[in-house]
Amino acid sequence: MNSSWKLLTVRGIAIRIHITFPLILVFAAMTYGQMGGASGALFGIVSVLLLFVLVTLHELGHSFAALHYGIPVRQIVLLPIGGLAQLERMPEKPQQELVVAAAGPAVNVVLAMVMGLVAWLLNIPVLGGIQDFSLTFRALFSFLLLYNIILALFNLLPAFPLDGGRMLRALLALRLKHEQATAVAVNIGRVVAMLMGLWAIWNGAIFMALIALFIFVAGTQELAAIRWQGRMRRSGYGHMVREVFSPVVGVLGPYDSLRQALAERMRGWQSDFPVAEDGHYIGFVTEDGLLRAANLYGPDALIYAAISSEVRPVSLQTDLLDVISQMARLRVWALPVVEYGRLLGMITYRQIQEFIHATPGFPPEDTRRIVRA
Repeated sequence: MNSSWKLLTVRGIAIRIHITFPLILVFAAMTYGQMGGASGALFGIVSVLLLFVLVTLHELGHSFAALHYGIPVRQIVLLPIGGLAQLERMPEKPQQELVVAAAGPAVNVVLAMVMGLVAWLLNIPVLGGIQDFSLTFRALFSFLLLYNIILALFNLLPAFPLDGGRMLRALLALRLKHEQATAVAVNIGRVVAMLMGLWAIWNGAIFMALIALFIFVAGTQELAAIRWQGRMRRSGYGHMVREVFSPVVGVLGPYDSLRQALAERMRGWQSDFPVAEDGHYIGFVTEDGLLRAANLYGPDALIYAAISSEVRPVSLQTDLLDVISQMARLRVWALPVVEYGRLLGMITYRQIQEFIHATPGFPPEDTRRIVRA
């Protein structure tokens, strides 16, 4: 199942809205509606939609910088807590990561300068957007100017994985190893996230609390992934999918229902499923995608409703480091193995774990800390 809807494409980059995006519109309508009635609620919806135009420009700044260094950009997803540019891989050089991370806030700084000039010429107060909730050009422009500045400053906080945190990691990586630089940036980000969370709880700021939680969890997950990759490299890793994957796997057909898939899931031995017909690969269904599709469309919908558009199959020759990287980026625990359009099987995170543990020379003190979260 697609968890987002495509809006448009810019330079080959799909810009999508996550299915949870309407939550921010409901929240804005309720918040501004309490202060300005029906007109205030409408102001909240329109102003937030315009604000996310600025968020999209921010993410395009990251994306264009990544493309400059030859890094493909899969898509930009707009979430209730902000935007996310999904790169195929992170920049390898610290200087490149610094530019890519700084490109987003740089867009907001340029916009702030241009909008500030317009506000000065038209005598529009910067704080008007928090006092006037009417659907007028002056009120909306003031709102966008103020929150564009806030967006730039907030993203520059040294809280990994925010832009400021990534810039900090890049600067640290000029002197430290990548893993060490990440650990320092993530730990600083955790402290910032906890302070933000405490402030949000004290003031009843729900979305700020969600953002703080996202910073803490996302930073922790990326640090874990980088440490895992480092352990594999230190153990002389250079193995491929063909050494690990399982050809014995439960497969769903294109005309199976979600009910049938849920029944297979309840058997307990497999939670993610490739979809194929006569051996030809069609798509992949993750556990989360299956449950979301069942809730949205009901158990009698066809399995097509749960197929993920984000999961891409790997081949027998794919390096396990690339497999781990894709799993971490997509937050999935399994990937389909496909050659020339034919489904060969599936590779799981647990299989890779077990293979790593059995690899001679793998550091035993690291092994006990590798757990599936």
